[in-house]
Amino acid sequence: MLKINKKTVVIAVSCVIVVAISAFSAVFIVKRRNDRIKNEERAKLVKEYFDNKISAYEYENENLTADVVFLGDSLTDGCDLTKYYPEFSTFNRGIGGDTSYGLLGRLKVSAYDARPKVIVLLIGGNDILGGKTLESVYENYQKIIEGIKENLPETKIVWCSLTAMGDKCAPKNDTAIICNQKIKLLANKYDCYFVDLFTPLCNVETGEIFEDYTVDGAHFTDEGYKVVSNEIKKVLYELL
Repeated sequence: MLKINKKTVVIAVSCVIVVAISAFSAVFIVKRRNDRIKNEERAKLVKEYFDNKISAYEYENENLTADVVFLGDSLTDGCDLTKYYPEFSTFNRGIGGDTSYGLLGRLKVSAYDARPKVIVLLIGGNDILGGKTLESVYENYQKIIEGIKENLPETKIVWCSLTAMGDKCAPKNDTAIICNQKIKLLANKYDCYFVDLFTPLCNVETGEIFEDYTVDGAHFTDEGYKVVSNEIKKVLYELL
């Protein structure tokens, strides 16, 4: 009968464990390195996109004019203004992924230098989805509005509420509702025109955005944009 040396077994098992840990560590390190590279590549693409947008805005400000400037994130960026607002002269100053923080830093080229008659503002969704505190968002809102009022005293501001969301974003609807209450109060305080986009987009039975209005719970379909533009145009018709 073959005798097994306990010490030999312990050493063998230890070696297997060490090899397994080493292999796992190697995979983890490679994954982290690949994730870092992907993040760096993503950040580079985002910066290039942002820089290209700003360059386009600078060109428009120097060579073109528009009555209405739309400020916002991907909901604005992805909106074909010529399709949904053909009766108005417009500039699209939305940048996908932007937040109230990002908008604060680009107000000069995005809004001031364009000198529009009306600004349509829809921002803050990414702040909410990204976990920013409502207090910080409110502070940024005030800075944005005060900046516009100071630099463009004759420009009218149409301030849109945050929109209803669905799918994985649906849990943030309660936060959006609270934020919208504050937006309405600030709009009244700063003499802005408030537009409620949450209510017409929201299915009261589910508490989420109507499925026909969204492609992923956050961004709009053609039908969603029709609903939003119809609400905003009600105010634009009064102002222009």
